[in-house]
Amino acid sequence: MCLDKETGDTLWVREGMAVIPHEGHHPTNSYSSGSAVTDGQHVVSFFGSRGLFVYDMEGNLAWKKDLGDMSTRNGFGEGASPVLHGQTLVVPWDTEQESYLVAFDKRDGSELWRQNRDERTGWSTPYIVQHDGTIEVIVNASNKVRSYNLADGSLLWECAGQTVNAIPSVVADDRHLYAVSGYRGNAAMAIQLGKRGDLSGSDAITWTLSRGTPYVPSPLLMNGRLWFTQGNDAVITCVEAQTGKVHYTQERLDGPSGFYASPVGVDGKVYLAGRNGTTVVLEDSDTLKVLAVNRLDDPIDASPALSGNAIYIRGHQHLYCIAE
Repeated sequence: MCLDKETGDTLWVREGMAVIPHEGHHPTNSYSSGSAVTDGQHVVSFFGSRGLFVYDMEGNLAWKKDLGDMSTRNGFGEGASPVLHGQTLVVPWDTEQESYLVAFDKRDGSELWRQNRDERTGWSTPYIVQHDGTIEVIVNASNKVRSYNLADGSLLWECAGQTVNAIPSVVADDRHLYAVSGYRGNAAMAIQLGKRGDLSGSDAITWTLSRGTPYVPSPLLMNGRLWFTQGNDAVITCVEAQTGKVHYTQERLDGPSGFYASPVGVDGKVYLAGRNGTTVVLEDSDTLKVLAVNRLDDPIDASPALSGNAIYIRGHQHLYCIAE
């Protein structure tokens, strides 16, 4: 579905396919949990076992792929999103059977490379970072965080230390890669970029933290600070990204019932959209300061999207545009 961002009018709607699903999903999941991605010329919709569809900006189908049926842990369903960089579209496929990372040419769908992965079901969206002339595709997962060369899919480095069900995506600055997870344990680590090989337990790990880390939401990295929730709870931690110094930890936020949405930030503000429709706005600073608490009568599980002076929030029932 494509909407006019100024008016909310529907510009076009396309149906990829109508099928009877081969397996169910978690009560809070869906059959279209992955986010669409665009480069301003292509719109990529990835429905997992229902297929990969690439449209132009007018809604014309450019190409599609059927990757088969994914078998997920406990039938929880699918949810990782693809990523785009240059001409390359990268799709994660971590499953209970054969897991892999695959890259396609975004223009015609031709397969560029495929890399098998020693992982089971995963829900983490890959992250792309450029360091020392190499473009890396980095994926968080239960066994290891792994980095691949975007050019050919070759493994650059890997690092163990995450928890089971490592769902949050990684984030990075010009020095470190930050990976967090928080199911049946707590793990946060800063891994130095530019290293190669198996970095598990090595001095390539600048710091670690073993409390208050997120289950579903990804962390926010902004202005040298790293924010993340505790599990899916309305509890927030903020640390100095380069050193791991804790600014404040496991502070409960009044209003939200908990989080699936990842925190987002802009213009000195951090936005955390709660599952009960309540969004808390924090100041981008070393101390916890709540600037506003805003309520919508609509549950929110999707991360807010920022564009210009507007914030777009997708609730269970409505899409909202909030702007000055």
